[in-house]
Amino acid sequence: MPELTHRHTFALPSYCKQLQTFDSVSSLLSAYRTDVPVYILGGGSNSIFIEDFDGLVLVNDIKGIDVKLGEDGVRLTVGGGENWHALVAYTVKQGWRGLENLALIPGSVGAAPIQNIGAYGLEVGERIEQVDVVSLDTGEQFSLSQQQCEFGYRDSIFKRREHSRWIVTHVHFFLPSDIAPVTQYAELDALSDPTAEDIFNTVIAVRQRKLPDPGLLGNAGSFFKNPVISTSHFGKLRQQYPSIPGYEVNATQTKVPAAWLIDTAGFKGQCKNGVCSYQHQPLVLVNQNAASGKAVVEFAQAIIETVEATFGIRLEPEVRLVGKTGLVTL
Repeated sequence: MPELTHRHTFALPSYCKQLQTFDSVSSLLSAYRTDVPVYILGGGSNSIFIEDFDGLVLVNDIKGIDVKLGEDGVRLTVGGGENWHALVAYTVKQGWRGLENLALIPGSVGAAPIQNIGAYGLEVGERIEQVDVVSLDTGEQFSLSQQQCEFGYRDSIFKRREHSRWIVTHVHFFLPSDIAPVTQYAELDALSDPTAEDIFNTVIAVRQRKLPDPGLLGNAGSFFKNPVISTSHFGKLRQQYPSIPGYEVNATQTKVPAAWLIDTAGFKGQCKNGVCSYQHQPLVLVNQNAASGKAVVEFAQAIIETVEATFGIRLEPEVRLVGKTGLVTL
C-alpha cells in the first residue's frame, strides 16, 4: 500500500490503497474512480490522515505560471500543483506587490482558495479574480469569479459538502499596480514605507520565530480557527478576563484569538501521547512521536471541551482530518 506519512506535514504513519498523481484535467479524469473513496491532496499541509485511507488519493501536480502585464497591474494564472510559498517568492522577486504577507504558508496554490488562507492582515481571496474548477462527477470544466467563490474567514464555496468533488485546477490572481502595502498587523506596523520584499522578509522572520518548521517537527499549522463570537458575549468575558484580546469584525461580532483561549485554558506546551500544543504558539499542535490519529483526536477534543466549558466558545478545527473513508468531524 502507498505510504502517506510524508505526504502530509503532520507526518502520522498512514497508508492508502492507491495513490495517483495528476498533472492535467485529462489525467485527473482518467485516474478518478467512483467505486472507492477518493481524497484530493495538494501539499498536505492542511490535511492529517488519522487512519489508513481505504481508497484512492489523488495528488494535484498541475504546474505552470502564466503572466500578463497590464497598465493596471499583473494577472497571473497559476497551476494548482505549484508550491504556494514559491509563488509568493516569485512575485516578490519580480517586484510585484500583493502576496508578500502570505509568505511561508505551506501548501499548494490549489489549496489556497479552498481554505482562503490568510495571515498578517491579508486573505488570499482578496487577490483572486477567478478559480478554474473541474467537477469529478460530470467532467465539466468551469470558472468561478471571486464573488462566486464565497470567500469567508478560512472558508469558501469549495468547503461545502455538495461541492466536495470540485477540484481546483488553476487560480487567477490580480495584483493591481497601485496596491498599498498591508502593514496593519503586529510586527509589520513598525515598517516605514516598506517594499514588498521588506514585508516578505519580515513575515518570514516572524513565522520562523513563532512557528515550527514542519520539515523538522510534524504539524499542520494552525489547528483551530480563531472564533468569532457576539460582541455581547465578548463583553461578558472581558469582565471576567480583562486581558482577553478581541478584534472587531462588525458592530455585533468580535474575533477572539484561539491561541489566547488555548493558552489560558492551560494547554500551551502540554503533551499527551506524543501530541503537543506548541510551546511558542499554542494554536499549533505538533507531532512529537505520536503513534496514531486517535492521539491527535483525543488531544484536540480535550482542548475543544475545556475551552468551551471555560469560555462558552466552541473551537472549530481549521485542519482537515481524514479518516478511513473521508473527512472526519470533531
